[in-house]
Order: sequence, then structure tokens, then C-alpha cells
Amino acid sequence: MSQHKEVKRITTNTLQQMKAKGEKIAMLTAYDYSMATVLDDAGLDVLLVGDSASNVMAGHETTLPITLEQMIYHAQSVVKAAKKALVLVDLPFGSYQGNSRAALNSAIRMMKESGAHGIKLEGGIEIMESIERIISAGIPVMGHLGLTPQSINKFGTYTVRAKNEAEAQRLKHDAMALQQVGCFALLLEKIPAELGKEVSESLHIPTIGIGAGMHCDGQVLVINDMIGLTKGFRPRFLRPYLDLYNGIFNAAQLYIKDVKTGDFPNEKEQY
Repeated sequence: MSQHKEVKRITTNTLQQMKAKGEKIAMLTAYDYSMATVLDDAGLDVLLVGDSASNVMAGHETTLPITLEQMIYHAQSVVKAAKKALVLVDLPFGSYQGNSRAALNSAIRMMKESGAHGIKLEGGIEIMESIERIISAGIPVMGHLGLTPQSINKFGTYTVRAKNEAEAQRLKHDAMALQQVGCFALLLEKIPAELGKEVSESLHIPTIGIGAGMHCDGQVLVINDMIGLTKGFRPRFLRPYLDLYNGIFNAAQLYIKDVKTGDFPNEKEQY
């Protein structure tokens, strides 16, 4: 039998079917071609070009400084690598809030210039007009509720959201509204597991959790955190699967030693 069977692209419809069947959705962030190639080959369902690139790629303290142009650049790199995974991209802070025409223009630019398959927006009722416009243009939208890092200056903290009843009710109301307006999925970040379960069970669209408990329809982590490349960042929801920081650190020190002592390159490593 031929090993080269055609790879079928995962779509928003695939994710819907996965939820219906009870099959969990595996999602990680990606920001560059090399990493996206590995993750796509590994079989990730979804690659998210997150505005977390602002932190892990550019070294900013928050996600706020990254621009639409920079997000398009990262998305282009990931799209080129992804043969099977659905590629979603965060619209960055300032490119969609408060002005639904600007939001639509940002979304259209992202889709046309990057070739991504959909976008993600943070917020509920307050950005409904923007979401409605974008969806009406035929662009798939994933919502994002709970801890919304683009609003960090409003909250002033990255702690768990929706622990009190009023905020939990508002989140449930927002989740239902995002489903009704036509979002194909919803990301839930840093909320109590019980609330994550309740929201996931009440919606027919899939939920993806990050620090939102085991009952979401899928999970996402920032790739740099998952492979242990981020120094000293260990929130409760993170399970590091590698320790790349120390692996690379030790390899770099070994390389320095070999260069300084004249051991590298040796006779076999030259022309």
C-alpha cells in the first residue's frame, strides 16, 4: 500500500465533528516555519499564531505592542508549513476594538496576505458588532473569553477570571452570544474548571481551554512553554514536555568550549 496517501486539511467543520464524537482537539501556538513544520508533521489539529508572539518572540511584557503587520508576517511563515493543521491567527490589540469597519479591514488583510484559515478575537458582547461584520464576510472567527490578555491593563492582573458569580454569569452569557453570532469555536482562558465544564456542555460549538480544566473540547498551550524554552514560567495549567532551555544552554556551552579549545571543527568537519 502506498505511504503517500493524500493529507486531508482540518477545517472548522472537522472540529465541529470532533466535538460531536467526543474526540479532543489538540492545539498549540506556532510563530515560524521550522516549528510549524514539526508541529504539523506531529499531527496537531490546530496551530494558533498567537499574539503571544509579542512576549515569546519579541520580548515584550504584554501582548499589546505587536502590530497587524507583524502578526501577518508570523502567520505567513506558519501557513507555508502547515499541510494538515487548521491555522488560526490572533488579531492584535487595536486592530478590531471599537470600530467594526477597521475590524473587518484587519481581518480581510490577515486572510488575504497570510493565507490563514480563520482568526481569533478577545471579548464578548462589547466586540459583537466587529465579530458580526467579520463573519458576514465569510471569515471564520474563534471567540476568546475568561482571561483576555489584551485587556491586562483593565484587569491589572493575570489571575483566574470569573471566580465570582456575576463574572461567571457574564461569561456564560457572552459564550452563548458568541455562538449565536456564528463563532465556530471558543477559547476559554484561566477560568475555574467547573465553569469550563458548564460552558463546554452548554454550547454546540467546540471549546478550547488553557487553564480552563479537563472538560473543554480541546486544549492549547504556548509552544515555547510546552517545550520548556521559557525560563521560569510555570503556571499551574502548564505541563512542560521538554526542558529545551537547559538542553540548548548546555549545547551552547559545549560549542563554546569546543571552539575555544580548537576542537571544532576537526579534520572531518572541513573541506
